[in-house]
Amino acid sequence: MDWINGLFSLHSALQCITIVALVCSIGLSLGKIRVAGISLGIAFVFFIGIAVGNFGLSVDKQMLSFCETFGLVLFVYTLGLHVGPNFFGSLRHEGLGLNIWSLAVILLGTLFSIALVYIFNIPMSDMVGILSGATTNTPALGAAQQALQHAGVSGARAALATAVTYPLGVVGVIFSMIIIRKIFARAEDMKSKSHENDNHTFVGQFVVANPAIIGKNIGAIAEGSHQKFIISRIWRGEDVVTPMPDTVLKKDDNILVVTGNHEKEAMEIMFGKMVHRDLNKEKVDWNHLDTKMESRVVVLSRSVLNGKHLGNLHLRETYGVTVSRVLRGDIKLLATGDLVLRYGDRLTIVGQHEDIAHAEKFLGNSVKTLNEPNVASILFGMLLGLALGTIPLTFSGMDAPIRLGIAGGPIIMGILIGAFGPHFRIITYTTRSASLMLRKLGLSLYLACLGLEAGKDFLNTIVRPEGLLWIGLGLAITVLPTVIIGVIALKTKKLDFGTMCGILCGSMANPMALGYANDTSKDESSNISYATVYPLGMFIRVIIAQILVMFFV
Repeated sequence: MDWINGLFSLHSALQCITIVALVCSIGLSLGKIRVAGISLGIAFVFFIGIAVGNFGLSVDKQMLSFCETFGLVLFVYTLGLHVGPNFFGSLRHEGLGLNIWSLAVILLGTLFSIALVYIFNIPMSDMVGILSGATTNTPALGAAQQALQHAGVSGARAALATAVTYPLGVVGVIFSMIIIRKIFARAEDMKSKSHENDNHTFVGQFVVANPAIIGKNIGAIAEGSHQKFIISRIWRGEDVVTPMPDTVLKKDDNILVVTGNHEKEAMEIMFGKMVHRDLNKEKVDWNHLDTKMESRVVVLSRSVLNGKHLGNLHLRETYGVTVSRVLRGDIKLLATGDLVLRYGDRLTIVGQHEDIAHAEKFLGNSVKTLNEPNVASILFGMLLGLALGTIPLTFSGMDAPIRLGIAGGPIIMGILIGAFGPHFRIITYTTRSASLMLRKLGLSLYLACLGLEAGKDFLNTIVRPEGLLWIGLGLAITVLPTVIIGVIALKTKKLDFGTMCGILCGSMANPMALGYANDTSKDESSNISYATVYPLGMFIRVIIAQILVMFFV
């Protein structure tokens, strides 16, 4: 039986992989079990890690640290890469409001912590450790310890307080989301409000009746209008005309127009009467509209076209086809000339069968090529993220510089590469299943190692005189602010449950709870709001930890 001892007892790379794989597989399996309609999902890996660590199974510290760091970096970077393409659009429209809710959670938790210092007569040097653990923010602990060192106070008890409160800080946000969902959330709150923005296009059929445009060509009409639109088909009596910039519109032409989803009234004023026909439902047989024109979805799979503007491809002039819409992930975009194309975009092309076939060869349309993962770009992006996380940022009035760390650097780099990579010809496309697998793998590794690390001293620590008090205070700091702000956010009826969960997870720097939020919301709303509020929330937490030490120690 020596081979069994080698697998579980002798410190080695083999033993580390064995134990981490065991913890992940058991945790993920048990996480599917529902009790009263509730399951902890991937967060169950953390509990199994604590249990296994408490039973005495130890792993080499260096190997455990590597596995934990790699898992966290893989998760946060691929998350940033996933939400990056739509991040800045979301930030412009909703980001300010989401960050205000996040700051409300942070501010309420900080004020609550200060009040507890005076109520329970706890030194602030202990409270910053409790607060760091309750908000699962180890960079804040590092900043607090440096500030304590400058103040001539030992940071050992702060580190101990963080270790004690960290486990319940992880699950405390999950408890908050469960409480909000079961007690305060309504049925309409569970429906994502972001889906209404997924389709950025409107398709309508109009009869040309406006004297101001009759006799003018499409190019001149487009140049003289503030609205962006694309005419994909023209029916003129029994004939079907392929729309080109020099095509002249005539009275009573029937035209199929694709425009922004808020431009319906403007298009009716511009062209004339709108034909009442539902062309915006999920499935429309476009080829059934007429037999002389064909509509086909073509995948952009030629890497040399990644990052190019759609207008610079001159598809109309070269191939006689019209691109009406671009599907990027789940979002439908208007195919304007200034749209920057991304590898993996799905272009809806309208034209003659032979013309579309020629355009298809130009664009690639190779699904097999898309299924090949761009591992090199992912690893290089992680490298850049780690480098970004080590850059010291100095602010006046603070003795120690602030760093983004192994969590902040990669997620910000992932967002930047996801958003701007195509401009530099960097292929960031990853299939939906591959992206989900990488995120889940990274988070599983991180939770397993975190549980193993916390479990070895967990019971011994909580039996200390201060242990139970610290745990109780930490749980209160985690749960009360998140429940209060979460309920208020839902009552405003402006946020759905998934978006609210992402805000809570991001404001508490808690990627573990995000796994539960994703299992609950079943869409990307929690991921998007998490990535939107996480960077600023992490900065504020680090700064607050130092301010508390400066003014109260």
